Amino acid sequence: MRGQTTAAVRGARRGTPIGAVLLAIVLFTANSGVVAQAAPELKKPHSVPRATSEVTIDGVLDERAWQDALTLELNYEVRPGENIKPPVRTVVFITYDEDRVLVAFRAYDHEPEKIRARYRDRDQVHGDDWVGIMLDTFNDERRAYEFWVNPLGVQTEGIYTEGKSESGRNFDDSWDAIWFSAGRLTDFGYEVELAIPFNQIRFQGTKGPQIWGIDATRSWPRSDRHHIGLFPRDRGANSYLAQTDKLIGFEGASPGRNLEFVPTLTGLALEERPDFPPSTEIEEDKDIEVGATATWGITPNITFTGAINPDFSQIEADAVQLAINQTFELFFEERRPFFLESADYFQTGVNLLYTRMIADPLGAAKLTGKMGRHTIGVISAYDEVTNLIVPGPEGSDSETFESPNTAFVGRYRYDLGSDSAVGAFVSDRRGSDGYFNRVVSGDAFFRPTEADSISINAAWSSTQYSPEMQSELDLGTEEVSGHGFEIEYIHTTRDWFGFVEYTDLADDFRADLGFIPRVGFREAAAGAGYLWWGEDEDWYNRIEVGGFLGRSSDQHGDLLNQRSQIWFQGEGPLQSNFHLEVGNRTEVYEGVRFANLVTPFFFFRVRPSATFAIRGNGRIGDAIDYDHIRPADQVRLRGSLDFSFGRHLQWEISHYYSTLDVEGGRLFTAHVPESELIWQFNTRTFVRAIIQYTEIRRDQDLYEDVVDELDRDFFVQLLFSYKVNPRTVFFAGYSEGGAQTQDFEEMTTTGRALFLKIGYSWLW
Repeated sequence: MRGQTTAAVRGARRGTPIGAVLLAIVLFTANSGVVAQAAPELKKPHSVPRATSEVTIDGVLDERAWQDALTLELNYEVRPGENIKPPVRTVVFITYDEDRVLVAFRAYDHEPEKIRARYRDRDQVHGDDWVGIMLDTFNDERRAYEFWVNPLGVQTEGIYTEGKSESGRNFDDSWDAIWFSAGRLTDFGYEVELAIPFNQIRFQGTKGPQIWGIDATRSWPRSDRHHIGLFPRDRGANSYLAQTDKLIGFEGASPGRNLEFVPTLTGLALEERPDFPPSTEIEEDKDIEVGATATWGITPNITFTGAINPDFSQIEADAVQLAINQTFELFFEERRPFFLESADYFQTGVNLLYTRMIADPLGAAKLTGKMGRHTIGVISAYDEVTNLIVPGPEGSDSETFESPNTAFVGRYRYDLGSDSAVGAFVSDRRGSDGYFNRVVSGDAFFRPTEADSISINAAWSSTQYSPEMQSELDLGTEEVSGHGFEIEYIHTTRDWFGFVEYTDLADDFRADLGFIPRVGFREAAAGAGYLWWGEDEDWYNRIEVGGFLGRSSDQHGDLLNQRSQIWFQGEGPLQSNFHLEVGNRTEVYEGVRFANLVTPFFFFRVRPSATFAIRGNGRIGDAIDYDHIRPADQVRLRGSLDFSFGRHLQWEISHYYSTLDVEGGRLFTAHVPESELIWQFNTRTFVRAIIQYTEIRRDQDLYEDVVDELDRDFFVQLLFSYKVNPRTVFFAGYSEGGAQTQDFEEMTTTGRALFLKIGYSWLW
C-alpha cells in the first residue's frame, strides 16, 4: 500500500552477467558525482497538545479533549488520483495523556448506506472502509507503526519498514500490540477512537518534546478503492517515510514500568495412526502444557523478552501448498507471537533468519532496541529438535532430528545520514552431537538520491554435520564453509523503473537458521518497466509494461537457467488488478538441457460488489518432470471466491488444480478444494469451520518407481475463538485428518485432536 517500487521489481528477478551490475553502478556513480544526498526541505511540525479531559474509548467524540486536540484534514487522494481533492471529507484529531496516544477520526460520506463495515477477527479489515494512523516514533524515516480500524472498531496493526525486506513487502501485519479502539456508524458516515498505550510502542528516550513522523489515511472503497492521505506523495520517490508530516509533543511520554506477564495453558487430546499406511494401529496421547512469557521494557526503546516452555501453539492452518514435482523446500509464514515481535529488527535483505527453523524450544530469550542511530537484536533459544535443510543448486533435502540444539542470533544496524544504513548479522546453532552451523554477514543499504537505492549483502558460513545427519542425508564428514554475496541497484521514477541484481552463493554456504534452499549458483538479472497513470476519463488507474533478462550458472560457470520475460499488469474499475507475464527460458537439470520453455503466468483479482470478490492465478505451458528428467506440459490453476453476508458471516471457497503431462499420457492430476466458513459474533468472538481435501491420481505405468495410483487426504477443523486482545485469549477446537491409498477402499481417519488454549496478559 505504500512504496513506489512496483511488485515486478520485488518479484521478477534473476539473470545477466555481473559486469552489467558493476557497469550500472559505475555509470551511476560517475553521473552522481557524490553519494551524499542534499538535505530535504524541512516541514514545520504540527504541535500535539496534552489531553484536556479524560477520554473514554467508545466511538463517541463527545469529550472536551477532542475539541482541544490537534485537528487535521486529509486533503489528498493519493491513489488512484495523484494528489487530487478527495471525494469525501475526513478529519483526524490527535492528543495524548500520561499513558496513551489518543487519535480519533470523523469520516464523512455522502452515501453512508454504502459504507463497508463488518465484524471480523483482528487484521481482517482490508475489504472494508478503514482509517488509520502511521507513527514514525524515532523520526528516523526508516521504520514506523501503523494502526488501522474499520467503522466498527476492528483492528489491524503492523510495522512499515523502508528498504528491501526478505519477503519483498514493506508492511508486516504479523506484529500484534495491545491497544484500544471503538467505532460507530452515523448518519453522516462514521466515527472511531483509538488509544495506543506508550508501553506498546518504542520511542525516543527523552523527557522533552519529541518529533515523530506521521501520516493519517483513509481507504474509501467503491468501484475504485480511494486512498486518502494527509500530504501529497511523490510517486517517483523511493522513500515513503521521508515524505511524512511531523508532530512535536509527547513531552514526558513514558511506558511506565512496562512489564507484561503472559501465562498460558494448552491442553491436547490426540489419537493418531503415525505410520499409515501400512500400520493402522491407533496411538493415544494426552498432554497439558503450562508456559509463561515475560516482557520488560527496560527503557522506552529497549525491550527484553524471556520465555519458559514458550507459547508456540498455533491454531492457524498453513496455506495449502503441493510439494509434488517440486525440487526445493516450501516456505511457510511464521505465526508464533514470540518470534513475530520486533521481527523486522533482524532483517538483512536476505533470509538469514527463518524462525520456523527453531521448532520446539524449551526456553528462549530476546533483546531488541534502538538507541539513536544504533539498532540491535538478539535471540537465544534451546530447541529440543533440529530442523535441517540441505540446499543445492538444483534442489534441497530436509529432515527433522530428535536431537537438541542451542541457537543464537545477533543483529546490529547503524543508520548513516538521513536514509542509509550498514549492519552486521551473526547466527550460531550447535548440538551436543558435534553439529554446528555459524553464519557471519555484513550488509549495507544506500539511498544516494530519491530515485536510487543500492543494497549489498556479504556472508560467510561454516558447518559441521553430526554422524546421524551424515548417514541420513548422505553428507560428508568434513567441516564445510562457503560465501554468500548479493548486490542490487534499483532506480525508480514516477513513470519508469529499472534494476540490476547479482547473487553468488557458494556450494557449501549454509544458513541453517535461515531459509536459503538453493546454493551453488551465480545469478544475475536486469529489468525495467514503464507506467501509465490513468486520469478521470480513463478506464484504467494504472498500467505497467516491463521485461527482464536473467541467467544463472553453477560455480563452474555451467548454465543452470536462462530466461527472458515481459509482463503486463494494471489496475482498473471494480477494484480490479491483473498481471500477465510471458517468457522463454532454458533450464539445465541433472545435465539435461531443456530449451525454449514457454510457460505464461497470470493473476487477477476483482470485487464486483461489496459482498463478493474473485481472484485467481495460473501457470500453463512447458515444464520439466523432475523425477524422471524429461519434458512435460503443466497446468496449475488456483481460484477463490470470497463472500460477505451481512456484518457477521464470511465464506471463502478455493480450488487448486494441477496436472503434468509427459510422453505417453498424464503423469498426475491433483485437486485441492478448500472451504472456510466464519461467523463473527463481534470484534472479539468467532466460530470457524475449515475443510481441506487433497486428491492425487497417478498413472503408475509412467513412473519408474512404485507409486500409489490414488492418494486422498482430508483435514477438518472446528474452532471457537475469544480474544480480549492478542494475548488474552481462549481457544477451543476439534480437528480431524484422514487418508486413502490404493490399498484401502475407503477413507481412513489418521488422526483426531481436541485442543484448548488459555492465555492471559498482565500489564504493569
